Amino acid sequence: MEYRKFGNTGIDISAIGFGCWEIGGGYGSIEESEFIRAVNRALDLGMNCFDSAEAYGFGASEKSLAKALGSRRKEAVITTKFGVGYPDTPNYRDSTRKRVMDSIEKSLAALNTDYVDVYLIHWPDRNTPFEEPMRALDDLVKQGKVRAVGLSNFKLSEIEACARVRPVNVVQYCWNMFDRRMQKEIFPYCRDHRIGVMAYGSLAYGMLTGTLSEEKAFEKNDWRSRRGQLGNINLFQHLFGPEYFLKNLRAVEDLKGIAKRYNKSLPQLALCWTLSNPVISTALVGCRNPAEVDDNIGALGWSISDADMKEIDAIFAKHGAVTMPDTWLES
Repeated sequence: MEYRKFGNTGIDISAIGFGCWEIGGGYGSIEESEFIRAVNRALDLGMNCFDSAEAYGFGASEKSLAKALGSRRKEAVITTKFGVGYPDTPNYRDSTRKRVMDSIEKSLAALNTDYVDVYLIHWPDRNTPFEEPMRALDDLVKQGKVRAVGLSNFKLSEIEACARVRPVNVVQYCWNMFDRRMQKEIFPYCRDHRIGVMAYGSLAYGMLTGTLSEEKAFEKNDWRSRRGQLGNINLFQHLFGPEYFLKNLRAVEDLKGIAKRYNKSLPQLALCWTLSNPVISTALVGCRNPAEVDDNIGALGWSISDADMKEIDAIFAKHGAVTMPDTWLES
C-alpha cells in the first residue's frame, strides 16, 4: 500500500480510500455481507481511509461501516460529513451550531466510536455565517470527538473565509478525467496551505469502470437512472445526460486501449490518473466486494507516461466528451 501525508493532520493516509456512499443507498443493490468482506479485505491490504456521511442513508452507511470494521476500528481513519439532506431547511442544507452538535452525536453512535478522524461540512450552508460551524467544529476537536476538520464542495473564497476562523485540515472534491475544475484554484491553494485533499468520484460514478453501455438500464433506486436529472447539478448532466452520455461512452472505449498497454484494467488506469496529481492525498472509490478492492489496489506502483497523458486528453477532444466546465455548482 502507498501512503501519503494527509495535509497538516499528522495522519498518513492510504492513497486509495474506501468510499461508503453506495452502502447507504441510492446506487442500486449492494449486499451488506459483501460490503463487510470488502472492508476487511481493504484493511488486510493496508487501506486505512474509510469515508462516509450522515446523508448516505442517514445512518445506514455509517452503521454498515461500523459493523464491517468491528474490533478493527483503530486500523481505520474514518472521515464522515454533515450539513446536507435535511428536507426542512433551505436547499436541504444546515450548518448551524445546533446541527453540528446534533449530527456528530448521531454519527458517533452510528459508527460505534467515540471519535472520528476527520469531520467535514458536506456542502456549504450559505444561510449560516461560516464562523458558526467552524467554531463548533473547533470545539469538537477540543472535546476529543474529532481529530481534524474539513470542507467539501466549498468555493475558494469560502475556504478562505472558514480558514480565517479556524485552520482547515482537509477538503473533499470531485476529481477525475471528466471533472478537472479543481486544478485551477482549489488544488494550488491546498498545496500552498498543506491541506489534505480527498478526491471523490474517482471513477466518475461508474463511467470510468468500462462496464456501462448504451443499453445500460440502471435500477430504479439508482440516481443514475435519471440520466442527469438529479436536481440541476450539471456534474451529472455532463456524465449521464443525453447530450454527453454516448460521447462519454465512446471516449471510455478508447481509454481501454491505453489501459491495455499497461496490462491494467480501466479502473486502475483511472485511479492512477487521479493519483498522478501530487496534491491528492487519497482517491476515494466505492467497493461492492473484495474483488473490486483487489482491482483498485492495482492502480498503485506504476505511472502513466507523459505521452499517454496527452493521448488521454486527445481522446476527450476527439469525441467531444468535454471535461466539466470551469464553473461552480450552485445547487
